[in-house]
Amino acid sequence: MNLELQWMTSGDVDTIEAASYLFDDDVDRDWTEKFLRQPNHHLCIAYIDDEAVGFVSGVEITHPDKGTEMLMYELGVDDQYRRRGIGRSLVVALRDLARTRGCSGVWVPVDDDNEPALAMYRSLGPDEEARTVIPWWDLGGDEP
Repeated sequence: MNLELQWMTSGDVDTIEAASYLFDDDVDRDWTEKFLRQPNHHLCIAYIDDEAVGFVSGVEITHPDKGTEMLMYELGVDDQYRRRGIGRSLVVALRDLARTRGCSGVWVPVDDDNEPALAMYRSLGPDEEARTVIPWWDLGGDEP
């Protein structure tokens, strides 16, 4: 397997749209452009033989008493390519990027019943595991 990881830049909107099938919903061009314009937003796409097979996105968050941390916003791997180390490679790439950007840590919310994701994250040796509840307010906005 020849896995290649490519970090997206502001000129990669078309590339992300072409990999839209990896995301939960259709990629919106305006939202993609807005995401890529932010210097603290990061998106990496994994390729095998020029086919997009997975991605990871992260957002650097700075807080007055915590410094800068990397939120792993989303990780996705095409169903037919799962359990081949692609997700793990993407997580490691984001963790390495966070380190080079001076982040103090990386964190990711994950459903406590998502056993495949939890097993993969645990295999990377997190410092701690926590049951987290994330309240969500749907504001109904579709604005980028």
